[in-house]
Amino acid sequence: MPPSFPDMGYAVLRPVKLQTIREAIRPERYRRSTGTAVAWYAFDAFLYLTAIAGALLVGAWWLKLFFGVLAGSAVAFMFVWAHDAAHGALFQSKRAAEVMGTLFMLPSLNMYRLWAFGHNRIHHGFTSLTAVDQIWRPWTPQEYRSKTVWQKILYRLERSPYTCALHYLLRVWWPGMVRFKADAKNKDQRAFFYSKLLTLLFFICFFAFTFWMAGLMGVIAAVILPFLVFNYYIALFVFLHHTHPKVPFFSEKEEWSQSIGQLYCSTIVRCSKISEYFIHNILIHAPHHVDPRIPFYHLKGAYEDLRAQYGQYMHESRFSLLEVRRIFKECKLYDYEAKHWMSFRSGRSWIEQKAANIAASTAASAAYPGEAAH
Repeated sequence: MPPSFPDMGYAVLRPVKLQTIREAIRPERYRRSTGTAVAWYAFDAFLYLTAIAGALLVGAWWLKLFFGVLAGSAVAFMFVWAHDAAHGALFQSKRAAEVMGTLFMLPSLNMYRLWAFGHNRIHHGFTSLTAVDQIWRPWTPQEYRSKTVWQKILYRLERSPYTCALHYLLRVWWPGMVRFKADAKNKDQRAFFYSKLLTLLFFICFFAFTFWMAGLMGVIAAVILPFLVFNYYIALFVFLHHTHPKVPFFSEKEEWSQSIGQLYCSTIVRCSKISEYFIHNILIHAPHHVDPRIPFYHLKGAYEDLRAQYGQYMHESRFSLLEVRRIFKECKLYDYEAKHWMSFRSGRSWIEQKAANIAASTAASAAYPGEAAH
């Protein structure tokens, strides 16, 4: 398969201020509704608690696992709600957002303050600029070739539509929250500590409760399986948010800008109406990156506003297993200079061609030293 080249038309966005793009979004898209936010909070909580009750109380092991998968899905929906709260999109009160968001992140074992620190400042501040934002950063063919066998295996597993949960676990959750140590001068250092402590206490208590209620199978169905299912959801969603054969990544800040990163490098993936309701429109992602203050229930309208003026710079696709597999298959390795994606096979051919070109150039220089000098 030939390499995938993004449209270099994004360069015209470089001098455009992000605020200029935001002006295309109507004011009503920012209007918060406490009732709507709380209603969705109640729905997500009810779905999660019902699923956990099923995982603990039903007798058949396969039903326990079914409810465990349902609970993991509910954890993902709750996380999206907490994600919006952390952006200040749902409530005027930061305290209300933090308390409710913290509670909703506990089942995913994510730490609200730590997650918000990395996500809001780094990911949203430098989207697709890989020198800073490491989320789903693709390796070059040369990088891939230089890695150990184990590193290559992990990278391949991360970039598979079936095992991509490893990326969030290994690149975000573990280093960015569990093992993260803030600088001594960071004013949030104490809040980070308490966020970790609260999550640890929740895990210990919840683990003990599920074991007491339903033994080892209860722990598997109500704790471990929902955690793994959540990680799969979040890894897949974030991959689709910023990875597409036409979406570039940048290694040099001079090539990048906020407008390019937030508008051009964030995608729109449409699903069925019911799916978009459940996942709180999180795959309608470009307007969220243009301005994360937009509540999830206004993202569709904000997308229509942006498309009217900037549709040529937006990437929209329809969610399907075939489309997801296609994106994963084409987006394995990346050439940051030419801005094109490669599969593992085409990446190997690319390296071989580079080596042949260098050898031919060296041979020509040796044969015609005078001309080479000129």
